[in-house]
Amino acid sequence: MRSRIFPCPAQHLPKQLRPFCGVMSQLRRLKTPPPTTPLIFSATSLPSPHPTTPPKEESNSSAPFRSRTQRSLNTSLLHSAAVAGRDWQLLDVPRSELSLRLTLPTGQTFRWRRTGPSQFTGVVGPHLLSLKHADEDPSGRVHFFLHDSSDASCARAALSDYLNLEISLTAMWRGFSAADPRFDEISRRFDGGARVLRQDPVECVFQFLCSSNNNIARIEKMVGVLSSFGEYLGSVGGFHFHQFPTLERLSVVSEQQLREAGFGYRAKYIVGAIKALQAKPGGGVEWLASLRSMDLQDVLEALCSLPGVGPKVAACIALFSLDQHQAIPVDTHVWQIATRYFMPELSGAQMTPKLSTRVAEIFIATFGKYAGWAQNVLFIGELPSQKALLPAEMLASKNTKSAKRKRSNRKIEVQ
Repeated sequence: MRSRIFPCPAQHLPKQLRPFCGVMSQLRRLKTPPPTTPLIFSATSLPSPHPTTPPKEESNSSAPFRSRTQRSLNTSLLHSAAVAGRDWQLLDVPRSELSLRLTLPTGQTFRWRRTGPSQFTGVVGPHLLSLKHADEDPSGRVHFFLHDSSDASCARAALSDYLNLEISLTAMWRGFSAADPRFDEISRRFDGGARVLRQDPVECVFQFLCSSNNNIARIEKMVGVLSSFGEYLGSVGGFHFHQFPTLERLSVVSEQQLREAGFGYRAKYIVGAIKALQAKPGGGVEWLASLRSMDLQDVLEALCSLPGVGPKVAACIALFSLDQHQAIPVDTHVWQIATRYFMPELSGAQMTPKLSTRVAEIFIATFGKYAGWAQNVLFIGELPSQKALLPAEMLASKNTKSAKRKRSNRKIEVQ
């Protein structure tokens, strides 16, 4: 039996999702591969067949982000007991090559949830996976747990591709440290592991359309709404997960419905981007994949042809999904890094498109063809969640005016 994407009637839906009830019949008529029977992991039992109607999307809850995270951690302790008898599989990647906390919750993607002290759960293609570091292993090697019934070898291959595991950090970071003392300081404290992901381009496009001038809680909520149009995969640690929907599934959603669900002006861009991608030669999926073999500047120009995609969002999509390792997403945070450590002569200047180009050029001149990876580490070093790991002498002082402006304007700290 095909799982319904949302429960009906509308009064049973979360408030944010009620505007979408009218399009469910259209979604069910779309041709999609028959899904495998999804599994839900409860706190008291082993996996069992999931009911026809999946529960509401946790990320669409109106509860604050901190409360959702706390519920997840509490539930994950019980969840861990439920799956203790099942096998975690060794990915055989040490923490120095893959640090989960420096890779998954740092603004590259908004679809992973912390479901344990060192465990994250998310979706890679059609696979629902949990990742964790082996605490008893001095090298902190990563293990993965497959929550669905898909083939483990296929899941491993998809995960390796998603995590860009063909690229080694050791030699790369050695070169970065030799090129820049600030990178050398941060890398010694982090001890490696901050990777750049290789996400599905369609998924990446719509995540970063949601990220524009937004905060983490709202981005996750919006991405959760869009994800809910995909096939339901299961529940882990109090969070509910879906495969990201196809363009065909997304195309039935109207701008008005997105606005009513809280997307604001982004609704227009999302609907426009769906139509623009579907109109590309060969379809949006093929067109986006073709950008991986093009030069960076051509990729950025192509992406900026999509509604709602400007230079910064284009650079994020290029870096995090299209193999454009030199892409530098320049926002206010990256601008501050550049003017503080690389271009002090621009301190106090207003960020303009021309100066943003200069910032990207100085990163590339300093770090070479993987400049985007270096910039990502420097960016992570500025995140409040990571600054606690750095000594006081490494934290650049900020004037009172800047600090007040940051507190009053809580924009997301992503690229």
